[in-house]
Amino acid sequence: MSDRTASNAPPSGGADFRDVATAHTPFQTGRLVLWLVIILVVADFAWIVANNENFGWPVVAHYFFDPVVMSGLTVSLGLTVVGMLLGIAFGLIIAIARMSNDRLARSFASLFIWFFRGTPLLVQLIFWYNMSTLFPQLSIAIPFGPTLVSWETNSVITPMTAAIVGLALNEAAYMAEIIRGGLLSVDRGQSETAEAFGMTRARALWRIIIPQAMRSIVPPTGNQLISMIKATSLVSVIAMADLLYSVQSIYNRTFEIIPMLLVAVIWYLLITTVLNIGQSYIEAYYGRSDRRNATVAKPAAVTEEASH
Repeated sequence: MSDRTASNAPPSGGADFRDVATAHTPFQTGRLVLWLVIILVVADFAWIVANNENFGWPVVAHYFFDPVVMSGLTVSLGLTVVGMLLGIAFGLIIAIARMSNDRLARSFASLFIWFFRGTPLLVQLIFWYNMSTLFPQLSIAIPFGPTLVSWETNSVITPMTAAIVGLALNEAAYMAEIIRGGLLSVDRGQSETAEAFGMTRARALWRIIIPQAMRSIVPPTGNQLISMIKATSLVSVIAMADLLYSVQSIYNRTFEIIPMLLVAVIWYLLITTVLNIGQSYIEAYYGRSDRRNATVAKPAAVTEEASH
């Protein structure tokens, strides 16, 4: 009994050392009150919106899966996928050119990024749609020589073509800077080591540099993808039957403006939610090496602390 009492007694210095195994986080009353207030405010707002007849929720439910709306949604998703893939492909080429030692390639890449990031996407789409005003015919010709073949511009630059080209080139300018930033985040010694082992510069880029840069590229690319799905709404000004154009065509007949706009808003929110979830999984995939390093480092730190 005396030994147990002696072992639990505080040290001679008068300090009272407590067992950390029994420690717990103090109850934070202020934070609980703040959460309750926020929940009440959100619940009250949701109740008001749900019971406001001016929102026309029955109309929203009726047209949510309407064939016209679903057709417009398909067009928006298709434009997003095609525009994003082309934007990433062109952006990678522009980023590599921007980092090239060749002055001509760097100048062209810088000019491309400057122009397409410096002008509004809406203006670019309108210019592409009205390309026939500037060039009634598109042709392939020998410089200062005869024309080999030509086409009517209106037969080539359709609303779909104008939308894809406008979205892709605008996205390429932003993706070029995102990819360049990701490539610059990789230690230069990685490429030097790869070249020392006999790898070509292109092989080192594809096999070593780009996989490591993906951790820096994926998050802003996810943001760009979400921005792209919303940017497709701009193609409605060039008579492309996207999601926004589809709901506009319906409320122009029914005059149910707010309910039809809510249909588009809900679809956009659903799509961006799915994209956010997908982005989190991709980030987790490319960040698995960091988690492994943290898992290995933690037991090592515990062992070192125990040794002291």
